Amino acid sequence: MRIAIVYNRDSNNVINLFGIPNRERIGKRTIKRIADALKAGGHQVRAIEGDKALIENLEQFMPKVLKGERMGLVFNVSYGIQGQARYTHVPSILEMVGIPYVASGPLAHGLALDKVVAKMLFRQHGIPTPEFAIMYDRQDTAVGLDYPLIVKPKSEAVSFGLTVVENQQQLQEAAAIVMDRFQQPVLVERFIEGREINVGLIGNNPVEAFPPVELKFGDTGPAVYTYEDKTHRSGRNIEFECPADLSEQRRAAASSLAVKAFQVLGCCDCARVDMRLDGQGNFYVLEVNSLPSLGEHGSYTIGAERAGLDFRRLVNRLVDVAGARYFGTPRPPALDAERLEPGSQIFSYLSERRDRIERHCHSWTDLHSRTSDPVGLAQAQKRLYEGLSEIGLAIVADCTDDRVVWTWETAKGFSGGTLLIGHLDVPLASSIPSQAFRRDPEHLYGEGIGTSRAPLVTMEFALRALRAVRKLRSARVGVLYYTDEGRDAKYSGRIIRNAMAKAARVLVLRPGNPPNKVITQRRGQRKYKLLAETEPKRLGRSTSAPDALQWMCGKLAAISVLTSRENRVAVAAGDIDSAAFPMLQPHRAEATIRLSYGEPAAADKTERGMRDLFGRDKVRWQLDLISDRPPMGQRRNNAQLVQSLAKVARQWEIPFAGESSLWPSVAGLAPSSSAVVCGLGPVVGDPYTPHEAVSRISILQRTVLLAEFLAANP
Repeated sequence: MRIAIVYNRDSNNVINLFGIPNRERIGKRTIKRIADALKAGGHQVRAIEGDKALIENLEQFMPKVLKGERMGLVFNVSYGIQGQARYTHVPSILEMVGIPYVASGPLAHGLALDKVVAKMLFRQHGIPTPEFAIMYDRQDTAVGLDYPLIVKPKSEAVSFGLTVVENQQQLQEAAAIVMDRFQQPVLVERFIEGREINVGLIGNNPVEAFPPVELKFGDTGPAVYTYEDKTHRSGRNIEFECPADLSEQRRAAASSLAVKAFQVLGCCDCARVDMRLDGQGNFYVLEVNSLPSLGEHGSYTIGAERAGLDFRRLVNRLVDVAGARYFGTPRPPALDAERLEPGSQIFSYLSERRDRIERHCHSWTDLHSRTSDPVGLAQAQKRLYEGLSEIGLAIVADCTDDRVVWTWETAKGFSGGTLLIGHLDVPLASSIPSQAFRRDPEHLYGEGIGTSRAPLVTMEFALRALRAVRKLRSARVGVLYYTDEGRDAKYSGRIIRNAMAKAARVLVLRPGNPPNKVITQRRGQRKYKLLAETEPKRLGRSTSAPDALQWMCGKLAAISVLTSRENRVAVAAGDIDSAAFPMLQPHRAEATIRLSYGEPAAADKTERGMRDLFGRDKVRWQLDLISDRPPMGQRRNNAQLVQSLAKVARQWEIPFAGESSLWPSVAGLAPSSSAVVCGLGPVVGDPYTPHEAVSRISILQRTVLLAEFLAANP
């Protein structure tokens, strides 16, 4: 499980420093000990300061989960940065954003921290607590209680401002210090002569008590545990005796009283109850610490160790009891590979490897392989070959051309099975700046992350999951990757078409469309090169014939009338270039024309229309077809394939829908005998730009979808 230790120590990362500052600090050594204990328990751990960046940092560490996947958990040891009820701040944020956590919720922390409200609740429920009064004015010393008295802030912890006073003058002085330093009313309560007993608690249903711990103060100073004692500044050594020297009856009474106080305040998971035992054997509850110190020499950890929980076991037990409260079981059930259904095994395999999947996306993004980069493409092909060979796939010689396309297959081959298709090249022009990998809470960014890299990692881990559950060898699966997507699959198209003809199902690993769409229909696209030439002319020379560039611009504007929504045809021009001799008008111009179409007949008609528009002017022109990417039409077998994918998506509550796209892909090369769906890769935003990004949750969603589908359709 991913566990974030959220604490407050040094951060001033707030909008303003305002209000009552927090003087309570958790030690770096304690944070490290907690982290080490959690790691020893098999958890992924990160320590995060509980400041205004908390939500962003948590979202990066524990992204949104799928159905059935255990969400992350916060191990909360945060005392707050400033203001009132500071123990409640981080739990309130966690409640708001939906992250489970260890220890009590905001209400219990607020009640426990407000000692007056807590004592009133204790009295209402018959829990003995010392008589008390509240001072709102430092001059008002008529509290109606007999000396000696305990003076402390109304809403603080760690014995801040705690003083024993013997007379009215000391009371007035102590009250003034509390009001000045802590800016709050003063709690005055009767000092109970006797012994101080602490009882640590853990759990919820039932709440279990550790053996009571007695604080031994010696003969120096008052028999109370001050802040100076806790921070080793008092000059005296406080000893802890555990179990306290109590009869079995009194131990049981102390434990019972502690549990009742815990429940009255609505605490969860853990707490430490401080009480006094007078000379007549009566217990008085002083307060409940809803966030007990996990310091190495604190009474809570001492009691836990006496109960058989060393520090590692204590920390992981706290995770277990919080897990029981949130998830209904102390820890996730052990995975028994012999008894789980294959789907559950696959899901568990992938959900446990989310970090590894994202690291692979990072690694692949760092390997640059644009279409025009033969060195990068060779490195990418070598890496892919090594990865698929390690998984257990073998090269298919008759569907491979070592220059541009490679095909692998499982031991059963892929004839009559499923063919996965993707591309290794990133089809970006050299003029577009490269983008380094980066991550935010929702997305991964990087060059080709959505159009090439994340779909590739999705394919790889889907196959690894099949191998982990021993389904790969019996599956008929092929994997085809090519390196000329940026050249419209001009050189790989023939082999891709032949490989598709062998498969019953073709899944093209192009990126999905936001919010969670796969592509069930794509338009085709033809690309033309238009060349125009005229005789060179001097600038300013009067002539009826236009120069090449003027003619080109006029004709490109004219062809826009050929765009027809009714006929599902669109025509657009780009990449205009010209050539001219010095001091002369352009005598040569060329442009690229793209024709998007739904049916070949409509494309043929539009092409004839373009040629008619260019006419028989004095300009010499030539229109050449550079590439033709066929459309991916809707077919009956396509609909069945989409339904099969949707069924798997519903099982795991993965968002899934189909739509049409204007962009072409190699899916259009599939013969009518093969069902084909495109856009099975993770969902991408801003493709083919320096801002290309892929949705983090969709990486896992699409990997689970692909792996589960392959397992169900061997």
